[in-house]
Amino acid sequence: MPRMGRIVLPNYPHHVVQRGHNRQVVFATEQDYQRYIADLRELKDAFGVKVYAYCLMTNHVHLLLAPGEAIAGLGQLMKALAARATRYRNRLEGRTGTLWESRYKSSVVESDAYLLACCRYIELNPVRARMVAEAGDYPWSSYQMRATDQANSDWLDIDPCFIALGDTPERRRVRYMEFMRQAVTSSEIELIRTALQRGQLTGSTRFVDEIERIQGQRIELRGQGRPRKVSEK
Repeated sequence: MPRMGRIVLPNYPHHVVQRGHNRQVVFATEQDYQRYIADLRELKDAFGVKVYAYCLMTNHVHLLLAPGEAIAGLGQLMKALAARATRYRNRLEGRTGTLWESRYKSSVVESDAYLLACCRYIELNPVRARMVAEAGDYPWSSYQMRATDQANSDWLDIDPCFIALGDTPERRRVRYMEFMRQAVTSSEIELIRTALQRGQLTGSTRFVDEIERIQGQRIELRGQGRPRKVSEK
């Protein structure tokens, strides 16, 4: 069966994962993580892409990215990030060859219903992998920037769903931390994971119908249900 073309839409968030070639380690030292984050911070503006969330794991990265009107910026950003990391590692180890899989995975995300759920999914990766007990204990994700008033967090883009959590920065941080502590259903995890693996859409049936009309093509394997909203208090 031919592989379905990648769906990239302007101004929509996209959940993106890129893995090391043959699942090899891509972040071995603290400097490896720091360099990738510095490159992400620099290149996102160069290619007109917003960064809503990220998590760097040992052998892969999770990113929540939103290209502008020029959708090519998403692929250009991922290519530039991969190229810089590869050159750095090859120079460091005196080697040649690729560091990453040739094709990253991506899924367009329904903003209203699933954007915060995808942020949570991304930032809880180290917890699910039993690397840390709490998301805030992991230094290589966007969680600490979102949940604390860090001076270096000004480059992380704030999505409308996060802004809607409260009328002050402190209120938003408190409610997002409450959202992170909610129990995440297995169906929510499976929907996000399956949509990403198959290059499908992360969203409701109504959202899938909307994107099908935009794309003019049938998109199978639509997910069911909605993530639980942040509780009102």
